[in-house]
Amino acid sequence: MAPVWLQNYDPLGGMAVSTLLAGVPVVVMLAALGVFHIRAHLAALLGILCAMLIAVTVYAMPLQLALASAAFGGLNGLFPIGWIVLNILFMYRMAEESGSLALLQRAIGGITPDRRLQLLLIAFSLGAFFEGAAGFGTPVAVTAALLISLRFTPLAASGLSLLANTAPVAFGALGTPVLTLAKVHGYDALAVTAMIGRQLPVFSLLVPFWLIWAFAGRRAMWEVWPAIAVCGAAFAIPQFLVSNFVGPELVDIVAAVCSIAALVGFLRLWRPKTVWLKAGLSFEAESTAEHGPAAGQAAASVATASRSDLFRAWAPWLILVLLVFVWGQPALKAALNELLAPKFPFALLDGAIGKVPPVVAEPTGIAAVYTLNLLSATGSAILLAALLGGAVLGFGPLAMLRVYLENLWALRTSLLTIILMVGLGTLTHFSGMDSTLGLAFAASGAFYPFFGTLMGWLGVALTGSDTASNVLFGGMQKVAAEQLGLSANLMGAANSSGGVMGKMIDAQSIVVASTATRWVGHEGTILRFVLPHSIALAALVGVWVTLQAYVWPFTRMVVG
Repeated sequence: MAPVWLQNYDPLGGMAVSTLLAGVPVVVMLAALGVFHIRAHLAALLGILCAMLIAVTVYAMPLQLALASAAFGGLNGLFPIGWIVLNILFMYRMAEESGSLALLQRAIGGITPDRRLQLLLIAFSLGAFFEGAAGFGTPVAVTAALLISLRFTPLAASGLSLLANTAPVAFGALGTPVLTLAKVHGYDALAVTAMIGRQLPVFSLLVPFWLIWAFAGRRAMWEVWPAIAVCGAAFAIPQFLVSNFVGPELVDIVAAVCSIAALVGFLRLWRPKTVWLKAGLSFEAESTAEHGPAAGQAAASVATASRSDLFRAWAPWLILVLLVFVWGQPALKAALNELLAPKFPFALLDGAIGKVPPVVAEPTGIAAVYTLNLLSATGSAILLAALLGGAVLGFGPLAMLRVYLENLWALRTSLLTIILMVGLGTLTHFSGMDSTLGLAFAASGAFYPFFGTLMGWLGVALTGSDTASNVLFGGMQKVAAEQLGLSANLMGAANSSGGVMGKMIDAQSIVVASTATRWVGHEGTILRFVLPHSIALAALVGVWVTLQAYVWPFTRMVVG
């Protein structure tokens, strides 16, 4: 089917003005959230209405295509993203109602009562495992829920889970972002994987320090620097080795397991001089205690519980880890999709819109096929884990049904927000507004390594997915790099590496975090906290890529 409408990336005849206009819908939504404190679903609605107006009146997009684009995005927001959030919080509510979360809190306190080290273990190391196994919102939903169960404040639990979910994102969901980049845009998968593996390990070392500094302040961070260094190095070194000598699929899984094992083992041998007990964000401790008494209290609390009680407390989460990992295996996904994964070409939209040069070599229709992969979806694995975990916790079928319906009702506004947020991102993609912004970055000449990295950051911030950002801008990165005499692998990798720092500010991730922490209505507060960190880290990735592009000896790190 030939496209019936071709995108125009400079509808006003001047890229500067067209670029400013293309950014208006996102600015409106972010300002509504972060400046005017408008509730998230209303901010998303304002953003999507603004995008609709600009798409139809300025970009000359047919109204039926604009409406279909938003609806197509909304469906993808409901499933699979909303499906993940709904089921992880179903599991969380059962664990909370059964009292197992209180016991779990004491058990983790038995490993370390120090909030800084708990944060490292859960938000960074465990979150990286879930990113590698499932991606697509799972790590933030799980880690934020766990941190809330440990009585971290909602802002700390949500904001710090988002901040921690950065360095692993490029290899999330068993390497899906990298494999998609290679498949769609013709990169050598192993070469671009190796290049990402020469960019991100630096930030895998940096982010744990940054995370604890953001939580507790510089002085409190230096008190636990040995543990932070062990945690980061145990992730960064395997990340480099696996990406450069094996491939993209298991980078995060192997690195996360190494990080968890190294940190837990190290904490058996080393203890900080003081214990940070504050559960909120601050640059000064509200309460610290000498390590011995605090550790003794936590250990005694765990010791009073029977082994069977401890097993029941851990069982739902262990089942979750196992099933999410198994569900992520390509062979099982393929088998489940053969059983049930109907595809629905979206009426009026599938192939009806064409991308044009210079974004692509020749006019190419954009596919719009909705896949209802109910069996293979990560949210389905989480639902099964919740049902099995609920049975272990003593819930019968009727009790589970009651909790599920209560959970569904409680999340109605959050699910609507996710639908609207993803609808906005999809509309900007199908209208060509996102490509207008990308082309503006690509025109930066000698500064392209820096701004090309920010293009990846922008792509993830707009779409909520490193995979989507690679699909969106991977081709432009390759063309621009070749025109400027740069390595295509360098800039393809930069798109993914820069993109990971946009993950913490994308609207759907913020909604997932606020929902998981039951802090709905405070999305603007979360955005204001994470935005400076996102910009600063993205800029640092841009500087690192620029060094690799132009400055010896960093240029020797470039693959191809």
